[in-house]
Amino acid sequence: MSDKHFHLFLRLLASMVSVEHLSVEFSARPLFTDVSFVVNDRERIALTGKNGAGKSTLLKIIAGQQAPTSGNISVPRETTIAYLPQVMELADEHTVMEEALQAFDHIHDLQAKIAEMNAEMARRTDYESDGYMALVDRYTRAEEHFQLMGGLNFRAEVERTLIGLGFDRSEFDRPTRELSGGWRMRIELAKLLLRQPDILLLDEPTNHLDIESIQWLEQYLQQRAGAVILVSHDRAFINNVTTRTLEISCGRLWDYKVKYDEYVRLRTERREQQLRAYENQQKEIADLKDFIERFRYKPTKAVQVQERIKQLNRIVPIEVDDVDNSSLHLKFPPCQRSGDFPLIVEELRKAYDHEVIAHVNLTIRRGEKVAFVGRNGEGKSTLVKCILGEIPFEGSLKVGHNTQIGYFAQNQAQLLDPELTVFDTIDRVARGDIRTRIRDILGAFMFGGEASDKKVKVLSGGERSRLAMIKLLLEPVNFLILDEPTNHLDMKSKDVLKEAIAAFDGTVIVVSHDRQFLDGLVEKVYSFAGGRVREHLGGIYDWIASQHAADIAARRPETEHRGAPAAPSAASPPAAAPSASRLSYEEQKAAARQRRKWEKAVADAEAEIAQIEAAIHMVEERLSTPEGSADTSLYERHARLKAQMEKAEAEWLEASEALAGQAS
Repeated sequence: MSDKHFHLFLRLLASMVSVEHLSVEFSARPLFTDVSFVVNDRERIALTGKNGAGKSTLLKIIAGQQAPTSGNISVPRETTIAYLPQVMELADEHTVMEEALQAFDHIHDLQAKIAEMNAEMARRTDYESDGYMALVDRYTRAEEHFQLMGGLNFRAEVERTLIGLGFDRSEFDRPTRELSGGWRMRIELAKLLLRQPDILLLDEPTNHLDIESIQWLEQYLQQRAGAVILVSHDRAFINNVTTRTLEISCGRLWDYKVKYDEYVRLRTERREQQLRAYENQQKEIADLKDFIERFRYKPTKAVQVQERIKQLNRIVPIEVDDVDNSSLHLKFPPCQRSGDFPLIVEELRKAYDHEVIAHVNLTIRRGEKVAFVGRNGEGKSTLVKCILGEIPFEGSLKVGHNTQIGYFAQNQAQLLDPELTVFDTIDRVARGDIRTRIRDILGAFMFGGEASDKKVKVLSGGERSRLAMIKLLLEPVNFLILDEPTNHLDMKSKDVLKEAIAAFDGTVIVVSHDRQFLDGLVEKVYSFAGGRVREHLGGIYDWIASQHAADIAARRPETEHRGAPAAPSAASPPAAAPSASRLSYEEQKAAARQRRKWEKAVADAEAEIAQIEAAIHMVEERLSTPEGSADTSLYERHARLKAQMEKAEAEWLEASEALAGQAS
């Protein structure tokens, strides 16, 4: 065996999945051809490509839910695969907790097998036989696997996962039939994570998550998941999770061993090379055809003509990646100038059967771009509806002089004329020079080619939402309110939209969980939580950093920096506890030793946290440079440091709580 084949053999042994010469055709039209790659243990892979390239199809084939036209998928017998599609049938006969606990049905099965083997070992007396030793070996492996999966302590893990994905404890006993589709999808995602499969296949997992839940999922995938292949249009999420990028383009698969942002740079270089090769080939073809036409009927040139014809037939056309619309720039049409304060809200309150938001006070100046963020159900859309005058409320809300509001939400798509084509829908609102670029604009929002001639009535919900967004971009307004504008956009479309909003000289409110989209776009954040709305000056990552700092502060007791319990005030006498006088001398010594132990643990943990924070800061500074951003080892070190930080903070919290408990 050659060295090349030996190394390939070793790779296949280490791989979780081997995809070999995969091809898929629909109605005799090839989707992709001869796709081959391997997925190794704990790899984090982004699967990218334009809509319709075959990303979801490839995930379904790996998951075993669809058969390829040719080729095969090799998966080791013990390897488990879990798949989260974009759309799925959801059960609704259980509570939230009951549904999530179904993830551990396999533990109950394993527990029954362990009990059965235990009973068999108790019955048998052939302790020296090979059969008995094999039984002991099977029992030991099953018991180790049982403990590895958490044994019977899985309910706590279920609670942590549900809370991480945005559920409140008070909702655990709520029937799932009362939840929206987005919240039920979160339960399905929780079940997949709780099963701890060897390979996770995730198709747009962040579509129904808020920023906090997305960050929790990022941390989970970085630190606890096995191999991951994901499709997502959330650039920040992909960059934070994955270290390898597979692109499906022109029916082929391109494998980049880099994070998404670095892949974008390398892809641009590849496309430039393709264009140069394509142009050279087109010149060669033109020269050959010109020679053939000029000398086709000259007997003295017959041999050369035939040679040129053969040469022309042997040419394999060079394909160029999908057209890059990054140079497309949209600009909102001119509109009237609004007053200095397009929106002033004072002591606004809205309640249904319960209070949604209260004591809301905010002032938005002309030209400001702000974000509304927070968990789903905290009142963001409610406040937007109050601004639009769609629902009654208590308090004061003033829309400024000459303010013209343009509003985008998912239901805006329902207002489109179903009998018009995509092109005609935009042609009716376009004015001036923009009318000459309608097809370019449609292409940037994934309506290229024949798609622009489709009637609105045959479009999917996502396609209608994109069309409604384009229509809004071309209407003369001076105050934009965008509710989840990026949900059905690919990354290129989001870049076009973000640039247009950044150049817009009016006022903007964006309700979004897309950090990359908000970064650099908004200069103020309003966070919604617990029925209150709080103002934060700065961008989205400034707000995230402040939230992280607040979370750490909330977990640290007042004794953090003193290393000893605070003295009780006269106004608050100490809680009843056994006094020192009632304790024996030995008990007092033991308590003092234990207190010193926890004080040392707190101090050690704080010192470790400070060291790790300094190391993370250094790595992040290097990552902010062009050289550092291309160094994949820095991303791996950053992930390791983040994991160490989480462990150190958990140890600090345990020691601090123990010290505070001893003081009481």
